[in-house]
Order: sequence, then structure tokens, then C-alpha cells
Amino acid sequence: MAAAGDVPVRVCNQEIVKFDLEIKAAVQELEQMAKEQDRESEKQALLQEVENHKKQMLSNQTAWRKANLACKIAIDNAEKDELLRGGDPLRQRKTTKESLAEGASNITENLMGISRMMSQQVRQSEETMQTLVSSSRTILDANEEFKSMSGTIQLGRKLITKYNRRELTDKLLIFLALALFLATVLYILKKRLFPFL
Repeated sequence: MAAAGDVPVRVCNQEIVKFDLEIKAAVQELEQMAKEQDRESEKQALLQEVENHKKQMLSNQTAWRKANLACKIAIDNAEKDELLRGGDPLRQRKTTKESLAEGASNITENLMGISRMMSQQVRQSEETMQTLVSSSRTILDANEEFKSMSGTIQLGRKLITKYNRRELTDKLLIFLALALFLATVLYILKKRLFPFL
């Protein structure tokens, strides 16, 4: 009967260990992504988030150990009390079974609570990871846009330089055309007004 009561406890322990490993992996992945960030402010914010997750993880582990220890102590105390009480063996066995079932139920409830907390922590880590991925994607898109804008600006600079050269050439040609026109006008006036010269 005690072995049947241990099954939910073992399942809870296994789930807690599984969630603990998932949280550790997510925190390590988040820490790695934080180290790969270019901006120092984002890097520090993510490292702070990693530290918060690590503190929460340690708090969860401490709570889990305390709950395990408290349940083991309660079961041990209940077994000692039953042994010291003596009395009717049938009644002792029934009381022992009831106390063991109650202890197993309490342990199961505590472990399920810790399992829920760790599951919530995993979800928060996943949400943080998704936020980080989307912000990284946004930064990469902005970087690509800046690169394309830089290319456009370079092209614009080349065109402006080309038009400035052309404007100088046009001014020179206009000046030469005006000089030629004035020389022609002067030549014609000279021939008409002063034909003997």
C-alpha cells in the first residue's frame, strides 16, 4: 500500500526534475543570447533577467527541498508515534495506513504546487526567449534597412557631385558662348560703323 502511495510522489519528483532541467536549459540559452547582444544596455537587461531567473530557480529548489524534508519528517514522526503508541494491531495498521495516505497526499500536493511554480517559470522563460528573438529580428531588420539607406545616400552623393561638375561645365560653356556672342556683336558693329578700320 505504501508503494502505491509512493507512485504519485515519484511522478511529481520526476516532473519537478524535468521542469528544473528545462528551466536550467532555458536560462543558459537566455544567458548565451545575452552575451551575443551588441548593445550594452540590452546585454545588461538580459543578464539581469537571467539573474532573476536564477534566483527564482534557487528559490524553487529550496522550497522543493524544504517540502520534501518537512514531509519526510512528518512521515517519520507519524511512524514513531504509531510505534510508540502500541495497542490494537488492527487499529494501528489502519491508523498507519491513514496517516501514510494523508502524508503521501500532503507530499503530493506540495510537490504538485512546486511543479506548477516551475511550469510557470518555464513559461516565463519561453516568453522572455520569444521576446528576445522578436527584438533581435527587429534589430536585424533595422540594420538591413540602414544598410540599404546608406547605399541610397552614397548614390545620392555621387549624383550630387556629378551634377555639381556638370553645373560648373555649363557655366563655363555659357560664359564662352556669351563671350563669343559679344565678340560677334562687336565685330558686326565695327564693320558697320567703322568700315574703314
